Amino acid sequence: MSIKTNGLHHVTAIGGDPQRNADFYLRTLGLRLVKTTVNFDDPGTYHLYYGDQSGKPGSLMTFFPWKDAPSGRRGNGQATTTAFSVPANSIGWWKDHLAQAGITTGRIANREGEDVLTFDDPDGLQLALVAHPQGDPRDPWDNGHVPAEHAIRGLHSVTLSVAEEDATAEMFRELGLSFTSQDSNRLRFSAGEGGPGAMVDVLVTPDAPRGLVAAGTVHHVAWRAPDEPTQATWRDELVDRGVNVTSILDRQYFRSIYFREPGGTLLEVATDQPGFAIDEPLLELGRALKLPPWLEPNREQIANTLPKLDLPSENNPELV
Repeated sequence: MSIKTNGLHHVTAIGGDPQRNADFYLRTLGLRLVKTTVNFDDPGTYHLYYGDQSGKPGSLMTFFPWKDAPSGRRGNGQATTTAFSVPANSIGWWKDHLAQAGITTGRIANREGEDVLTFDDPDGLQLALVAHPQGDPRDPWDNGHVPAEHAIRGLHSVTLSVAEEDATAEMFRELGLSFTSQDSNRLRFSAGEGGPGAMVDVLVTPDAPRGLVAAGTVHHVAWRAPDEPTQATWRDELVDRGVNVTSILDRQYFRSIYFREPGGTLLEVATDQPGFAIDEPLLELGRALKLPPWLEPNREQIANTLPKLDLPSENNPELV
C-alpha cells in the first residue's frame, strides 16, 4: 500500500461542562482555543479545538462537551491515554503546577527513555505529559498561563487498549507506521521518522472490560494526510483491503474519512489543509462562533442553544 501518514493530526474526546473544559485546557494546560464551532452532526453541541498558535496538525486536542453527559469507561477498543509533549526537564515543573491547580498526578515514570507524568482531566480523561530526551523542535503557544520554557509542544502519542494485538498491529502497518519497540504488553509504532507527534502505543490487556465512549473518553484518533488527492487514494486502498470506510466528509478546516481498527478504536485520516485561518484571522482564532455554510441559516437558533464561554484574553493577543 502507498499509505504513509507522517503522524497524528488530532485527538477528539467527549467532555462534560464546556466552561470547565475550556478553563482546564486553556488556563491549566496552557493551550490555545483555535476554533469555536459546533459538532456538525449535533449543532446544539460545541466542538472546541485546542492547539498551538495556529492549530497546526499534530498539536490538536478537540472536544464535544455535553454538560450533563454521563461518564464513560476506559477499556479495550479505545484510545485510553492521550499524551502531550513537553520539554526535557519540565516534568517536575508540571507536577508542581498541576498540584497547585488541584490535579492529582501519578508518580513520574520513565518509559522508552522518556519521563512520563500521568493524570486525569476534570472529566476523568486520562492524559500524560512526556518529556522526550532529544527534545521537541515545535514552537509552543506562549500565553502567559504556562511559561514558554515548559509549555506543551503538541501531541506526543496516543495509547490504544486492545484485547489482542495482531490485527491492530497489521492495521497500523497498513497506515505506514513501523513497529519500533516493545515493553512487556506495550507495543510502540511510529510514523515517518518517529518522535513526538508520530507515535502510537498499543497496550494489550486481554482481561480488561470493553470501553464505553461517553464523558471522559476519547471518541476518535486522527492521522495526517498531506492533501485531498492523497487522502482519496488512501481511501480507495483501504476499501480495496476490505476496510469499511466512510465517504470523504467536509469538516470545514480539513477533509476526513473514518474507519475502525480491528481492536475497535475509531480512526480518522484528516488532511493538513485548509487549516483554521480560512474563516478568521490568526490573531482572532477561537474568539467567535464559526459555522460551516450549511449551518449559517440556523446561526441564531444554534447560538441561543449553546452556553456562553468565558475565554482568557490571552487567547487573542490583540485583546491583551
